[in-house]
Amino acid sequence: MTLSVQHITELFSNADTHLYGGEAITHQQHALQTAWMAEQANEDDALIIACLLHDLGHMLFGQGDEYLACGIDDRHEQKIVPFLSLLFPAEVLEPIRWHVDAKRYLCYADPYYQAALSEASKMSMELQGGVMNEADALCFFNRRYAQAALALRRYDDAAKVPNLVVPEFTHYFPRLLALTEKKSAL
Repeated sequence: MTLSVQHITELFSNADTHLYGGEAITHQQHALQTAWMAEQANEDDALIIACLLHDLGHMLFGQGDEYLACGIDDRHEQKIVPFLSLLFPAEVLEPIRWHVDAKRYLCYADPYYQAALSEASKMSMELQGGVMNEADALCFFNRRYAQAALALRRYDDAAKVPNLVVPEFTHYFPRLLALTEKKSAL
């Protein structure tokens, strides 16, 4: 099964009432803030859209909060990629696939990173495998899209600001369509 752009739009419109993983914002607000932060940093369109869609797995498969409360990793970052694979190129998909491992890597590589995480992020990180060891960190760092996943992760971590005014989903629609056209041309 593949998602359509219309289905993604519907998922976003339905995500405006579900709180994001123990944070004081909704899933929709979090996704829009993440994309906006990437846009403000002049990232390329693929990374901006990866930021927008990085937690779409929570929206499609359930909000993840129930899993977190039960001590289960919902693997949203891995589950969503096959659903997006016919729509988007690797430069969108791979940062999404690896953004959870990017958090685990940053906890290994930066002694201050883990301390700065929200309590919800710390809890989910433990469920997602905890801090990487040296071998896993080296493997992750050498992945083709590791730098994009790390950038997405930094925006993801910062995008938890209540009442922050950012552009609506429709603002990103031209980029979404351009990237789907790029994928269909391959």
